[in-house]
Amino acid sequence: MKKNHQILQEGRRDFIRKAGLGALAMNFPFPEIPQSLAGIPMGIVVHSYAARWHSKTSSSVYPGFENALDLIAHCEKIGAGGVQVGVNGWASDFAKKVRDVREKSGLYLEGSIGLPKSSTDVSNFEKEVIAAKEAGAEVLRTVCLNGRRYENFHSEKEFLDFKTGALVSLALAEPIVSKHKMKLAVENHKDWKAAELAEIIRDLGSEWVGVTVDFGNNMALLEDPMEVISTLAPLAFSTHVKDMGVKEYDQGFLLSEVPLGEGIVDLKAGVELCKKYNPTINFSLEMITRDPLEIPVLIEEYWGTFPDSNALTLARILKKVKETSFEKGLPEVSNLTSEERLAFEEANVIACLDYSEKSLGLG
Repeated sequence: MKKNHQILQEGRRDFIRKAGLGALAMNFPFPEIPQSLAGIPMGIVVHSYAARWHSKTSSSVYPGFENALDLIAHCEKIGAGGVQVGVNGWASDFAKKVRDVREKSGLYLEGSIGLPKSSTDVSNFEKEVIAAKEAGAEVLRTVCLNGRRYENFHSEKEFLDFKTGALVSLALAEPIVSKHKMKLAVENHKDWKAAELAEIIRDLGSEWVGVTVDFGNNMALLEDPMEVISTLAPLAFSTHVKDMGVKEYDQGFLLSEVPLGEGIVDLKAGVELCKKYNPTINFSLEMITRDPLEIPVLIEEYWGTFPDSNALTLARILKKVKETSFEKGLPEVSNLTSEERLAFEEANVIACLDYSEKSLGLG
């Protein structure tokens, strides 16, 4: 307990001292850690370090993370409970190194994996599942779409073609994860509405395929976060915990991840609901520090894949945006130097970990 407390306290002081960014550091103060702190079991999704992952910026304070070993070492230092990181390209010898480092650190490991698109991809998919298991992962998060539904598709037919391909991919993946007793968790990744994803998983009918429930993504599809969590929590194997800030703009609304506790997601209720259905579930932070996403709900092209949506759906979300508009400016990075962006990213992660311990009971 004392060791973890000291690591976090010293790490935060060291961050402010070494960063040397003056006003920027002042904008992101770090609260004191209570003496009772026993560690912070909320883990980190690799996307929380989008700027630092494979960073080319020469920085002595925020050196880039070259691989999972670097991420695990850093997350141990800041007191996180685990990591969720991609397993693509892992050879057996690297998987063993990850396992050794993970076991020494005591952190949990969740992998992230791409689905096989056809039968020719199955062999490589199985190799990655085996490597992840060898490293000690028990859950593999995946997505069916790497883009955003309203940007990738412009008609119902395009979306249904994508759905057909996604179902094929899941059907190819299921026998492999079942064979190796590895949980595969499909994220709601701005592609599926919550009910659509729940139906897909239930229809698949496999104890080895469930959901990574993302707390905030589906606001981009005009769904209320708690309705999404309520729908997906019974199927959840893993999580992406995030809070969301919104503001109006001329074509709809802006959407941003913001530090936990500053946005509109009912984080406490979401955590408790996930615990109810899966008491051993890990809570992993996905705090992506970037410019706000534009959700263009006031232009016709947005609605191409939502034939059943109605004016009431739009009215409700616009009312919510107006009533809960983020008081401060939404996070932006385009106006920052590379070093400032790295500092901003780290500040956001640390603030979220602190909130998770103090307010979500995850410490």
